[in-house]
Amino acid sequence: MTAPNTVPAGTPGYADAAAHAAGLPGLTGRAGLADPGGAAVTLERVTKSYDRGRVTALDNVSWTFRRGTFTAIMGASGSGKSTFLHCASGLDRPTSGTVRLGETDLGKLKETALTRLRRDRVGFVFQGYNLVPSMDVRRNITLPLFLGGRRADAGWLDEVVYRVGMADRLDHKPSELSGGQQQRVAVARALVTRPEIVFADEPTAALDPRTAGHVLRLLREAVDATGQTVVLVTHDPTAAAWADSAVFLSQGRIVDELTRPTAATVLNRWETL
Repeated sequence: MTAPNTVPAGTPGYADAAAHAAGLPGLTGRAGLADPGGAAVTLERVTKSYDRGRVTALDNVSWTFRRGTFTAIMGASGSGKSTFLHCASGLDRPTSGTVRLGETDLGKLKETALTRLRRDRVGFVFQGYNLVPSMDVRRNITLPLFLGGRRADAGWLDEVVYRVGMADRLDHKPSELSGGQQQRVAVARALVTRPEIVFADEPTAALDPRTAGHVLRLLREAVDATGQTVVLVTHDPTAAAWADSAVFLSQGRIVDELTRPTAATVLNRWETL
């Protein structure tokens, strides 16, 4: 898996360079970002404790994910990466502090409203794919829309399916797909609702390098071509090099950020954590 490093991240043409570096076809174009630089998700003084406060997974963390950016979250096991993602995405509630999706304070939402917000405004990609075995590719992709009582925008669905390269597999069940194909379906499902932010938790950990490159290219393209915001949790310096920035956690705190990361600079910083 080769990471892009010749064109500055977040600029027009970056994803084409990334695709070229990975031996993949180029993109068809880049859409303008809506309110670039605005806050997609904001965490303010977020702490998450367990065991009646005896274990602190996140310690007074503040951070803002800007719209139209790709951020990699890195750190050793137990550093707080997964807890950070869960609190930022609304999958878990912090012990204290504030998390906002756009202008919405997640802490003020009841569980039903929070579930609806995650379904309609947040996309998720997990290592385990989480596809429904009995559903074909088309139904798996559109499942969040179905659960929300919404119809799929035919044009956008066709665009998402085209971008993930699954147009000729729409009638297949997950058991008929490779691991890489299943993860591409999961990426399409995350994008089909036009979410304000996509959270990807180790999405390439179980994939071979070439297949991982395909998945990372899709996430990079979601930012460059459609203006999405992507947050990627990963242990892999090469995967982090596809991002605009890499944020490092240690003992539940953010300790550093690298802009325009490369695999080499990420690995060097990792070794000093």
